[in-house]
Amino acid sequence: MSKYEIPFLTAAVQAFAQRFALTRQAAFNYLHTNKGLEFLIDFYDVEHLQSMDETIDDLLIICKQNGGTHA
Repeated sequence: MSKYEIPFLTAAVQAFAQRFALTRQAAFNYLHTNKGLEFLIDFYDVEHLQSMDETIDDLLIICKQNGGTHA
């Protein structure tokens, strides 16, 4: 993992938490459980170039495919 990925992951978790009025811990747990964090790490090269709103939209699709229930 590069030194740039950690700040991106942190920002994505925070943005996800804000969109759904969750704590950062709850957002992290949700994204971890439903493979959202794995997706962000695997596709960092693409995701970090998008807006954070587009990244959150992508996370919703991935998490829903893996059993998530938000939006």
